[in-house]
Amino acid sequence: MEELSIYGVVFLFIGIIIFIYLRKQRRESKAVEEKIRIAKEEGLFEPVSLHPVVDPNSCIKTGACIAACPEKDILGIQNGKARPINASRCIGHGACFHACPTEAITLMIGTEKRGVDLPHINHTFETNVKGIFIAGELGGMGLIKNAVEQGRQAAENLIKSLPAKHHANYDLIIIGAGPAGISASLTAKKHKLKALTLEQDTLGGTVFTFPRSKIVMTSPMDLPLYGKVKLSETSKGELLEVWNKALSKNEITIREKQKVEAINAVNDHFELNIKDGETLTSARVLIAIGRRGTPRKLGIPGENTEKVAYRLLEPEDISGEKIMVVGGGDSAIESAMLLAEQNEVILSYRKEKFSRIKPKNSKRITQMIEEGKIDVRYKTNLVKIEGEKAHLKNEGGQVEEIPNDRVYIFAGGELPTQFLKNAGITITKKFGEAILSHKK
Repeated sequence: MEELSIYGVVFLFIGIIIFIYLRKQRRESKAVEEKIRIAKEEGLFEPVSLHPVVDPNSCIKTGACIAACPEKDILGIQNGKARPINASRCIGHGACFHACPTEAITLMIGTEKRGVDLPHINHTFETNVKGIFIAGELGGMGLIKNAVEQGRQAAENLIKSLPAKHHANYDLIIIGAGPAGISASLTAKKHKLKALTLEQDTLGGTVFTFPRSKIVMTSPMDLPLYGKVKLSETSKGELLEVWNKALSKNEITIREKQKVEAINAVNDHFELNIKDGETLTSARVLIAIGRRGTPRKLGIPGENTEKVAYRLLEPEDISGEKIMVVGGGDSAIESAMLLAEQNEVILSYRKEKFSRIKPKNSKRITQMIEEGKIDVRYKTNLVKIEGEKAHLKNEGGQVEEIPNDRVYIFAGGELPTQFLKNAGITITKKFGEAILSHKK
């Protein structure tokens, strides 16, 4: 009888634990359900680019994917399975993919409803134009480690078809000095190619557009001629230092501020037209540029000065300044609100009101305007940047000179799609295609 009593207590204890666990799980599922509802309302549920897709039959709800993700609320556990919440905020770290112990996550690009334009490339990373290869973010792979590997593989592949003799100045020209471009540059050096790397901005490419100060890498990347780089969490500056060391060690110089305007096939090689009027020739071309394209400029005096930027990287490091933000989209508004926490901010927008912005941004910017934290100037245009002043023109034609330390311009971007099409490269729209998968 006493033994039965002990068993009864044990079963009761187990039952209480199970009850508490199930109640906690239901509560967490409801919280995730509410987050999904809000994400749908704010237009953040539908992914816009690279994003995780969870196989519910393989998921065992360890939560490893959620813990590994550097962003917040991209994934959540609902009814015992991981599922996307704010999928549009995913920026392709890939930490969830590597962290999942059951390999239940696939990284996809596009959805059944929303397609993403990607250039046509085969398994060797060669496009439909023989001799032109693509690697990295433009081909859908924005993850650093995998972009590095793609850059190496693409360079290795193009070497196999490189003619022993040709009439070009270079064996290979690499366009873009991000992860894929740097890896390809090192690979070209390893094989003693006469190669040149061009970057329209500065070394590091699109890595420096990441909205986080820290970049998470879940596994080592293997840089050609350098070795394995083991970084779990690193700053963008530290990553740049690694790349600089690798390039310096191998005496590779990146030509920065060199935008390629066009690629034309001429006999057995390609001619590349640079923005400053120079023409370069190469037997093979590897394009390793970002999907974001070139920031659209306003075409006003003073726009090329150092105080002007087209992306906000480290808002926490800027304080006590007079800043002008130009634009009326979510990027402009979000940047203005971040900067307004420690600075005096004027937001200039050419229309009479904001439209098509996320409800959350609309609510918050309205509140900040009412509280006097941001000075919004509707129906205005920035017409000149001069020294410590910014010249703002209103709808009546009057120009006001405003004291200014920095200017941020968010006027959209010039996508590289037309650049690729002009080179003869086929662009196709991908609807839910796997970019990184554990399945063979």
